[in-house]
Formats: sequence, structure tokens, C-alpha cells
Amino acid sequence: MDIQIPLDKNDVCILIPALNEEATIKQLIEDFQAEGFENILVIDGHSHDRTRELAEESGARVVVQEGKGKGQAVQEAFQLIEDPYTVMIDGDGTYLASDIYTVLGPLLEGRADQTIGNRFANYEPEAFTKLNLTGNKVLNKLFGLAYGIWLEDILTGYRGFTRKVIKGLNLNEMGFEIETEITVESVKNEMKVEVVPITYVSRHSAAATKLNPFRDGIKIGKTIIRMARLHNPMFYFGIFGTILTLSGIGVGLYVINEWLSGVTRIPMTILTALLILTGIQMFIFGMLSDLIVSLHRETMRMLRKNNER
Repeated sequence: MDIQIPLDKNDVCILIPALNEEATIKQLIEDFQAEGFENILVIDGHSHDRTRELAEESGARVVVQEGKGKGQAVQEAFQLIEDPYTVMIDGDGTYLASDIYTVLGPLLEGRADQTIGNRFANYEPEAFTKLNLTGNKVLNKLFGLAYGIWLEDILTGYRGFTRKVIKGLNLNEMGFEIETEITVESVKNEMKVEVVPITYVSRHSAAATKLNPFRDGIKIGKTIIRMARLHNPMFYFGIFGTILTLSGIGVGLYVINEWLSGVTRIPMTILTALLILTGIQMFIFGMLSDLIVSLHRETMRMLRKNNER
């Protein structure tokens, strides 16, 4: 997508979190340079290969992160960046530098504070394993149910930000959950987020993935649910309320069946009542918390409007 950028390309920082990406980092940097972007920051997570050397030889600024994990790397990088626009991209070579114009477009036009590159818009058949494709879709659905906003690809590693956004994000996640946290923070702060189509290509044969589909998928799912406690408490408490209530009903049906057979289950009857009552209490907590969050959200909205005047 060919877009004429109405600003100095040095005002755009290309942020590349990297860990053992020697097979792809050099080509990725050169691809961005070919597009005219020279302001490139590689935040390295203590690579054991030649990632840092190749990045420096290619002309990128390289910073070794103090902590460990992608989330920590992004947090440290955001503290360093002062440029008007930031484009974050994974260093594994699965994204195209030429898509930067699509990612930057809504930011430059003022339509969005953050852009999310949608990998599902155009991906090579081998780019996703069946497990990863299914897991991504499940997590995207879970996010939509929890936050009421359907963003199609919340786990993408290709994003664009304004300086205001990266300085306003309150991030704490240390691992691959960082993309989820960024998205949740953006939704919570009512930032303008736009999803844009990008191309997602197959991973280089020499570039091993650091993502464990099961372990990291569970962590991401837990992050979506945990952070919903402060954004959509009715969803958060509703999950536990539903589980407890259905468990109580299930135990109750067993108790009734036994009673009809002439067997009285006093302890299980008490358990049935406790489970159902606790489940109902969870729904009540959810409604009260949702009221508090709604009032807080309205207050923050009014404060933002006053600050913009």
C-alpha cells in the first residue's frame, strides 16, 4: 500500500524486540531502510547468537534489556522512545516492512491512537499451525466477550502507536501476554484503535519460535480474564458465578435423584445450597462492581474532556 507520509521518516521509531534472531534481523532492518526508515531500535533480550552484532552492523541502535521476557523488553523500550510515532514489529521475519505504510496511515491521519496489524487478512498457508490458528481465534473470541470490542487479532506483533499512547500505557506483564495487556489498556483508556490488514508470512527455517502454544496460550487467556476484573467485572464475576451455580445445580440434581431412591444426602444438600448461594453472590458482586466501574469510567471521561479544553 503506497501512502505518502507527510512527515520526516526519522520521526517514526521502528521498535524491534529481539531474542536470538540472527537468521532474520539483518534482512528486516535492511527492508525498513530500503523504505526510507533509519530510526530503528532493537531491544535485545540477551541473545546468545549474533543478533546484536548483525543489528549494529546494519545501522540499528541496539539496547540490551535489563530484565527478561518480551513484556519487559517492550516496557523498557517505551521508556526510551520519544519519537512522535512508534511501529513495533517482531524480529522473526514473519512481517513485511512494506506494510508499515498501512500501519502508519490511520495514525498520521488522526483516525487512530494505535493500529493493530491483522495477520488473518492475508497469511501464507504455512504461517500458522492448526493449533496456533485455533488458539488465536479462541483467544480473540474470549477478548471480544470480555471487553465487548472485536479487534480480530489482539496477539499480533505488528502495531503502530503515537507518543501519547506509549507514554500513557501502564504495563506490567513480562512475557508474551504484553500484546494482550497493551490492547486491554488501550480499550480501558478509550483510545482510538484501528485494525489494518497486513501480510503474515511463514517463519524462516532457521528461526525457531519462542512461543509455547499451550503454556503461553493459557497465560494469555488468564490475562484476558484477570484484567477484565477492572474493565468488565460482570464478565469476570459472572464466570465464577456461573461455574458455582451450575456446580450447585449439578450436585442438587444428584441429591434429588438419591432422595427419590430413598437415600438422604444431608452434607451434599448443604453443599448444594452453599454453591448456589455463593454463585448468586458472585453475580451480585459483579453487578455492584460494574456500577462502580461505570461511574469511574464516566468520571475519567469527563476529566479527559476538561483537560482537552
